[in-house]
Amino acid sequence: MIGIYSSGIWQLPHLQRFLGEACCKLTPLSSLPGNVDAIAVWGERPSALRPIERAQKAGLPVLRLEDGFTRSLELGVNGAPPLGIVVDDLGIYYDARRPSRLEILIKQEAETPTLKNEALRVTAFIVENDLSKYNHAPRFKETHHDNVTLVVDQTYGDVSVTLGGATERQFAAMLSCAKKEHPHGEIWVKTHPDVLTGKKKGYFEALTADPRIRLITKDFSPQSLLRQVSHVYTVTSQYGIEALMAGKKVTCFGLPWYAGWGLTDDRHPQSQDIAARRGNAPLSALVAAAWLQYTRYVDPHTGEASTLPDVLEYLRLQRQHLLARSGQLWAPGMTLWKSSIVRPFLKTSGNSVDFSHKGKEASACVVWGIKGEQRWRQKASQYDIPVWRMEDGFLRSSGLGSDLQPPLSLVLDKTGIYYDASRPSDLENLLIHSDLVPEQQRRAESLRQKLIANKLSKYNLGASWQIPAGAAGKRRLLVTGQVENDASIASGTATIRTNLSLLSTVRARHPDAFIIYKPHPDVLVGNRPGHIPDEEMHRLADCVALDADIIECIQQVDEVHTMTSLSGFEALMHGKAVYCYGMPFYAGWGLTTDEYACERRQRLLTISDLLYQTLIGYPAYIHPESKQCISPEMAMDWLLAQKRQAMGIKRGAGQYLQRQGRKLHMLMKTMKN
Repeated sequence: MIGIYSSGIWQLPHLQRFLGEACCKLTPLSSLPGNVDAIAVWGERPSALRPIERAQKAGLPVLRLEDGFTRSLELGVNGAPPLGIVVDDLGIYYDARRPSRLEILIKQEAETPTLKNEALRVTAFIVENDLSKYNHAPRFKETHHDNVTLVVDQTYGDVSVTLGGATERQFAAMLSCAKKEHPHGEIWVKTHPDVLTGKKKGYFEALTADPRIRLITKDFSPQSLLRQVSHVYTVTSQYGIEALMAGKKVTCFGLPWYAGWGLTDDRHPQSQDIAARRGNAPLSALVAAAWLQYTRYVDPHTGEASTLPDVLEYLRLQRQHLLARSGQLWAPGMTLWKSSIVRPFLKTSGNSVDFSHKGKEASACVVWGIKGEQRWRQKASQYDIPVWRMEDGFLRSSGLGSDLQPPLSLVLDKTGIYYDASRPSDLENLLIHSDLVPEQQRRAESLRQKLIANKLSKYNLGASWQIPAGAAGKRRLLVTGQVENDASIASGTATIRTNLSLLSTVRARHPDAFIIYKPHPDVLVGNRPGHIPDEEMHRLADCVALDADIIECIQQVDEVHTMTSLSGFEALMHGKAVYCYGMPFYAGWGLTTDEYACERRQRLLTISDLLYQTLIGYPAYIHPESKQCISPEMAMDWLLAQKRQAMGIKRGAGQYLQRQGRKLHMLMKTMKN
């Protein structure tokens, strides 16, 4: 049992998961319970002194806690809970006066590099994805800087500065040396994020005017800033280790935990003593010890114990989602229901979202599909802002959108929209430039197998279905109907634009095949146009699969014939031959037999390319309860936990009233959430 005196520590979410055992709250006036075998305090804060004294008197070990080196998306001073915490039973990593558990781990790792490969992967992932301790800051977008030196400020009086053997004098000496040693270059001084928020003060607030010094007063991701510099000067900031990870030269004027290992240029008077105590170690040993062994992590969704790779992937995803939606977003013309389902996909901690009809202060206009773009394009042009389009994703829900089932997935496209073949889209650009590494290929294949095994589709509804015995010995063709006023038909087809013309064409070209016609669910239940008269439907098709699960239909046929339906993409995932009579997003890449060509699509793709960019790279997935951005794998798990819906194909008055009642229920539920 670990005793906790601090109310701040006690209120940490998932505290017991971090510590790995039960905890109890202690008060200064109460005696220590007999089952308490350690006392936890927060680092070397003054508030930790009395709990440490009590622990020492009782002969109990002290565990010092601190934020991990990969902590959270947002700043801790703004209330973001930590995803990573360090637990030290010897000291604490920033206290250079004595060895910490981290120091011991680095020495051990230097001798037994079993985690070297994982440390190298972690380093590459952090650098490539602009990850750091906090991960909300935008990228530094300037490029092509020559001979730039970075000097890193810190918060005034921070314990890592004082216990790193530094005062104001070290900061002044650091800046002076940087200027002297780089007489012909530009000096950038980076302000600490907590200083930028006004929560704390820094050491360089009273800089005199100097044309060579540029004060970086905006918050940027460290790695994006480090790409522009060649040399980093620091006292004890985490910027130093991150600069080493980025391959930069680092000069230290304090005694941080990463100094003294032969990796940094150390200028502190006690540097030789620290180096003698620590010895030499490779960078991989520092990363392995600090990120993989010393820090403990929790899953942000479940609160269970987690791993660094999972936390890094979570932060990468959250950061990508956050930065793609920055600014003042104006989303006009949406119904009450539409705005309620769109808001979780648009709103982040770093932006504002306005659903009114006036967006004069906006930085982007967000609309629903092509129709929304046509309605609001002129007004957006008047405001001189870009138009971004939103649409349903490809793993949408357990039930129809026309029945007001809220989406699990939406896409936000800043170039076009995936179903509009008349122009490029973000998805098309992702596909054109797709270059998957082996890990991404494995992830795509794993996702595909999960789709197949669980029969997942866009709407995930419908009954079990068995192909009729009359299909035996014949080539089996599935023709999938669509909503005929759908924007994908208007923008993605040429001559064949109705379900009847599609079915007629397929029958004429394949007179001896066994043809199954599958009406679109929205048409089937009477929510959308596209119904083929029954007489014509049964004349042209050997079988009509009314309320059947689309995936069960796909699995039992040889080919799928479609205009632009998503069923073609789903059929490709199941290894079926697909014939396109329009130009859907998955056509033109050498995977389908196409009626038409698209000049922009010249390269050949693999199924893994198509699946990865379509289901992983392009959409956003939001958990219906937590409203957090989640991975497609988590979205699939959520869908699998839902009760599979039947379609309800009757069109009587009773069925209509039942459907309207369900719509009202879903509207109220969505608005409440």
